[in-house]
Amino acid sequence: MKKVLIALDYNPSAQKIAEIGHQFAKSMNAKVTLMHVISDYTYYSSLNYSPIMGFDSFSNAIETEGSGELKRVAHNYLERAKEHLKDETIQTTIRSGVFAKTILDTAKELEADIIVMGTHSRRGLEKILLGSVAEQVLHSSVIPLFIIPTRTIEEK
Repeated sequence: MKKVLIALDYNPSAQKIAEIGHQFAKSMNAKVTLMHVISDYTYYSSLNYSPIMGFDSFSNAIETEGSGELKRVAHNYLERAKEHLKDETIQTTIRSGVFAKTILDTAKELEADIIVMGTHSRRGLEKILLGSVAEQVLHSSVIPLFIIPTRTIEEK
């Protein structure tokens, strides 16, 4: 394996996903690309995450006028993730579109050998309404996936 694509959202679990994915890639001397997908603006304005790597409060960090600001914030987010991992060789990419399709399209374009992503283990009505990006990628991918469960022990 030579190329690993790590898909990150703004969930606080993204730090764990970035760290594990990076360790996995480095164990194979693979190149790493960190990715974030920007989707519907209303999705961002409704979040109340307290994410990682330098954002105190996502809802405060993303008081934006539109997609240009979302891209700027996403770029800063990925750069902080890169700094956190202490690896200047990491590439970053920000894409716009439907989450699962955009992840798959980017993996194909970058010729990634594996996609690393987390699953938030949604259940019930939340899963029906929101779906699961990891599940959608899993069902459509021809590229191997490394899916990292992000539920904590307390949530089980």
